[in-house]
Amino acid sequence: MTQNFPYATHLDIRYPALEVVDVPALVQAVRDQWYNQTLCKVNDSVVRLGVMQGEYHWHKHDDLEEFFYVVEGRFLIDLEDRTVELDERQGFVIPKGVVHRTRAPERAVILMVEGAGIVPTGD
Repeated sequence: MTQNFPYATHLDIRYPALEVVDVPALVQAVRDQWYNQTLCKVNDSVVRLGVMQGEYHWHKHDDLEEFFYVVEGRFLIDLEDRTVELDERQGFVIPKGVVHRTRAPERAVILMVEGAGIVPTGD
């Protein structure tokens, strides 16, 4: 059963190899509250841009890890037993199988690195 989520998620690869990845231009154009765009593919992983404010739902990824890096703002990652707070230029890895939820109290800009086959909304 497919569930609809109120997120603007774009899984197409926006920038092919040998092209400049223009993050500031993308960020400036975002009007969605929770925006996710695949920027590029590097080997078997993708780099995604997240521009977000609010809460994502609780979920997990059974077979793949995720790396979050904060470009602008403050980003919270809720785990079952604690909350990790990331400030600008800080990152964090979520191991596969770990239930988590991400939040941004104010608008935040995040880069994510994850396996190309990951489903952003969880398994």
